[in-house]
Amino acid sequence: MSTPAAKNSSFAARAIGLTLATTLAMTLFLWWMGRDWICFCGTVKLWQNEVYSYENSQHVADWYTFSHILHGILAYAVLIRFWPKSSCGTRFAIGVASAVAWEIIENSNFVIARFRFVTVSQTYLGDSIINSVFDIVAMMAGFFLARHLPIYLSVLLALLLEGSMMFFIRDGLALSTLMLIWPIDAVRMWQFGG
Repeated sequence: MSTPAAKNSSFAARAIGLTLATTLAMTLFLWWMGRDWICFCGTVKLWQNEVYSYENSQHVADWYTFSHILHGILAYAVLIRFWPKSSCGTRFAIGVASAVAWEIIENSNFVIARFRFVTVSQTYLGDSIINSVFDIVAMMAGFFLARHLPIYLSVLLALLLEGSMMFFIRDGLALSTLMLIWPIDAVRMWQFGG
């Protein structure tokens, strides 16, 4: 008969295996879609600060990395709310799968064109594979932060991340989502500094 600790470690091992397999499948699918492994510029930077650049979303991290951390926090909150009896490993695997699905959708020609046409990201060329992989890592970090922080600190962190993006780059997870789905000219003008 197995102990609760053995069951938990078995669930954790399966969740980690599923997460690695899902991320590897995403990597191969993005490569099949024609995404570059690294920035087309031929270099790899740890941080790309310039948002209005063809190199945005091409390096390890950029301002939008914060939105992926926020995605992890939100995924944890939604999954714990609607599937409270499922294991943390199961919720984690579902959260990662949602991030992987978004990375594939985000890098489709349709969504890249939509970003360029209706949002402030007019120079967006899609993500490099290295950027997509680290977007998944950022989502995982957000998930684990939300799991270990008290709720009020998770909420505070989410507000800090979104507020920082809005202050420094006039964008963020909420505005990107809004503008992608329902573009508003007044918001777009504000984002461009008008």
